[in-house]
Amino acid sequence: MSDLWITIAIGVIKGIVWISDILTYVPRYFIEEPFKRLARSNRLKGKPVHEDGSTLGPYRSVDSFDTLTISPFPGCNSLDELYERAVNLHRDADCLGGRELLSEDDELQPNGKVFRKAVFGDYHWQSYREINERVFNVGSGLRVLALDGKESKDNPVAEPLTNVCIFAETRAEWIVSVFACFKSNLPVVTLYATLGEEAVIHAINETECSIVITCSELVSKCQDIMHLMPKVKHIVYFEGGKKPKVDNLTSKVEVQSLSSLEALGARPENRKAYEERKRPTRQDLALIMYTSGSTGLPKGVMISHGNLLCGMSGQCERVPNLGPADTYVGYLPLAHVLELSAEVSCVTHGCRIGFSSPNTLSDQSTRIKKGSKGDVTILKPTLMTAVPVIMDRLYKTVLDKVNEGGKFKKALFNFAYEYKTRKYQAGYDTPWVDKLIFKTVRSVLGGRVRMMLSGGAPLSQDTQLFMNICFCCPVGQGYGLTETCGAGTIQEVTDRSTGRVGAPLTCNEVMLVDWEEGNYRTTDRPCPRGEVWLGGGNTALGYYKNPEKTAEDFHTVNGMRWFSTGDIGRFEADGCLRIIDRKKDLVKLQAGEYVSLGKVETALKLCPVVDNLCIYADSSKMFTVCLVVPNRKHIEALASKINLPDDVVWPDMCDHPSMQQAVLRALQEHGLKCKLEKFELPQRVKLVNEVWTPDTGLVTEAFKLRRKNIESLYLNDIQRMYA
Repeated sequence: MSDLWITIAIGVIKGIVWISDILTYVPRYFIEEPFKRLARSNRLKGKPVHEDGSTLGPYRSVDSFDTLTISPFPGCNSLDELYERAVNLHRDADCLGGRELLSEDDELQPNGKVFRKAVFGDYHWQSYREINERVFNVGSGLRVLALDGKESKDNPVAEPLTNVCIFAETRAEWIVSVFACFKSNLPVVTLYATLGEEAVIHAINETECSIVITCSELVSKCQDIMHLMPKVKHIVYFEGGKKPKVDNLTSKVEVQSLSSLEALGARPENRKAYEERKRPTRQDLALIMYTSGSTGLPKGVMISHGNLLCGMSGQCERVPNLGPADTYVGYLPLAHVLELSAEVSCVTHGCRIGFSSPNTLSDQSTRIKKGSKGDVTILKPTLMTAVPVIMDRLYKTVLDKVNEGGKFKKALFNFAYEYKTRKYQAGYDTPWVDKLIFKTVRSVLGGRVRMMLSGGAPLSQDTQLFMNICFCCPVGQGYGLTETCGAGTIQEVTDRSTGRVGAPLTCNEVMLVDWEEGNYRTTDRPCPRGEVWLGGGNTALGYYKNPEKTAEDFHTVNGMRWFSTGDIGRFEADGCLRIIDRKKDLVKLQAGEYVSLGKVETALKLCPVVDNLCIYADSSKMFTVCLVVPNRKHIEALASKINLPDDVVWPDMCDHPSMQQAVLRALQEHGLKCKLEKFELPQRVKLVNEVWTPDTGLVTEAFKLRRKNIESLYLNDIQRMYA
């Protein structure tokens, strides 16, 4: 179809839509009542507890202004009680599910690498009753291991005292194990499966764990460093892969499978003793959750049963009608507080959880064999969480598909997107556009997602709006930290704004504190600004064996426990918070301008030629520089566009001066479109063809940049860019 006929066809479609809008305006206005939707979106959601003159008090949700909530369900004062309530209410309902692996094959990629591709079957489910039996037996078995022969008739021991480490990928057995520990009042030490050896050794030795629960694939990693962790006596592994070899393990360490542990716990004498155990209370320690360690060694955050209950009460209030009708897809690391609190909340509300991984999530995922189905296509989840890097990838994937579909499809999509955006912002629905245009996009995530939540890092406004429009469901941002159980603020599903993280949750308060160095003050008008402090029952107990850092970051003010986040926020007129900066990301250039590295990166990551990037600023220089992990597909297309010689192929084209200049121009043009200031735009660029994954140590498990590691690895390149 020629450009002229495309223009005519799109013009005709626009005319038909325009006439339809005029003819249906009055009935739609009264049937859909967009003014009510906009009123709900713009309603007052939070306000200061007190405000007198120049003193600005903490903000609270207007829905819990008089009393902060402390538990998702009244009467449940521990995670054990919350779990038992769910089991009693939903015994025969589906609880946890996973897909059967049917086949695996090695597949040679165009770049010469070999990827392991797989074909999976349907989801197989275990009911709440079946999961509860497993949880009870695992808990009973863990009690036996924790006692480790200390209990006898002559020397009775009331309860074992030990920390249990879970060091494994996300899967059903992870949740079984953590609930078994909750029931047993055994604190759980959580470690990301991709943590480096030094961090693993540090965490296990610091917490003196005697039991490590892992997966068969990671037993060899444990085996290599076991001689450096003398307190470990037991390794329990999840089955599913090849049986691990344990030839080099010391005889002092016993290795067994999870099913073997369940069999141990199922023995009548062990079950009977377990039934008489001391149950956990609200004050008891539930988790020692190690952060992903974006700077230095990870810190262990101590979280009590009461902390997690409180945080979940606020989070769940922002998910309307959370219950047995929902299906949640679990694929993010359970060692991350966002995923753990989400999955524990789902179980305790009677939802079912289907497990996945970033490599098998969709039909296009790297481990899914071409022609077979990804996990969300089969599972069809209704609820989903994601970190911004996942949403940015979805955004780029959809745009790439649109651009590959021909000029007419691209023009039609752009018209539909602009039309729906106008209607969405005016308070209307667009069911015919959703069905005719965006149904295919929506099917990428299974077609049934009714709510998505982004957390872990800032999500760009463009990506958030795009996801809302194209995936036809509310896509909100949340804000919280490990130190606050992932709770703090979450956007309401009726809030149609973008770029904000919502009002305070019903479980906590949010306070702004002046930061004079950055010129952020609570007296700023029209919106108060300052460092964000989060306070409430969800604020953690502190850092494990680190009183100095605890005293630095945790504070008690008027009886309320607060955590100082290091993030800079702004409260807007409706009581919603917008994160605008971060202390550690703010660099003052030689001319006196402040550059927020995170803000610039969030904007530039949406440039099509970029897969990932890191902005670097030297305060003794006049400008910033940029390290870019390029998108190979777009770089090769750009090479053709700038007439790069045919003998310059990937990855050599990344080092070609013409390519680096072309990428720099693309970044600067994109940055100006995103309304970045000229001094914020990088003036030099270096393309690196290594992908930044948690395994490389250059990003955390939540894909946050490890700036010091990146700076150290690329120091010579940074110096050359500044030379």
